[in-house]
Amino acid sequence: MQKSLKHFVSACVIVSFAAIQPLQAEESWYPSKYGPEDTLGAINNLTPDKVKQAAGLVKTGKTYALGVETGPTSPAYPPRSYSMTILQLDDGTGTPLGINKATGNDDLMYLWMGIGSQIDGLGHMGVNHVYYNGNKASDFVTPKGLTKLSIDKLPPIVSRGVLLDIAKLKGEDILKEGTAINSAEIKAAAKAANVQIESGDVVLLHTGWLNVMESDPQRFMAGQPGLGLEGAKYLASLDVVAVGADNWALEVLPSEDPQQAFPVHPELLAKNGIYILENMDTRALAADGVAEFLFVLGQPRFVGAVQAVINPVAIH
Repeated sequence: MQKSLKHFVSACVIVSFAAIQPLQAEESWYPSKYGPEDTLGAINNLTPDKVKQAAGLVKTGKTYALGVETGPTSPAYPPRSYSMTILQLDDGTGTPLGINKATGNDDLMYLWMGIGSQIDGLGHMGVNHVYYNGNKASDFVTPKGLTKLSIDKLPPIVSRGVLLDIAKLKGEDILKEGTAINSAEIKAAAKAANVQIESGDVVLLHTGWLNVMESDPQRFMAGQPGLGLEGAKYLASLDVVAVGADNWALEVLPSEDPQQAFPVHPELLAKNGIYILENMDTRALAADGVAEFLFVLGQPRFVGAVQAVINPVAIH
């Protein structure tokens, strides 16, 4: 009886241990290395010294707008859309205001934030309803806005920007859809540009894909070259602040594993607190051969927003 009881207890322990293994594996990515209460993620790697270092990269004073024009014809992931209405500030009849006959216009916008050039905040994508630092959707996601991890809580992102010209590395003007960019390509492109990716950097990938947006919008949205999962993990290991590309979802599509949906997003956002920059116009930087620059982003502070339309500036 004692021997049987011993075997029974052992079996129960083994079964119980096996039962909790998936849960342990699922939770292994939080709490964050920046602290269990942290809500900023990799932005913690930005320091005054990093900003001063980045400012020292300004040699010519030339500025580059990294945002694309956003409008009603901008290709976007369905059902995202854009709509604007112009309102006259007078009584609608064209009658000027005041004795100085002042007139003016205002604009009423109705749009999805995830359109055009954009930043994805840490509340954008998670794993099974769990987001950065173990925050559960039920605790911070409301129809009227996020109560945590929202864009309005972010400080300006001012840092060293690094452009990796993957198209040039491959000897192509435009990489083909489904082309994955992983650590081998990242290391080779950095070596070719004579740069080393450092903590706090903003890394941008140039694939040439943005040209397809103008020539064939349907193809542009149907797939894309982009960051692979292993490449995302490699960049995360370097403690970068943000990763962006000249495509609409940063990551390679179709995915390397067809059973996974947008795996790079939760890897960067949820598991590592690294921000995602989409539809970055890297063409002028690539054409000028600029590999490192001052990156400046003061994102809109819409209260409770998950993401935002942006126009970062690169200064060389």
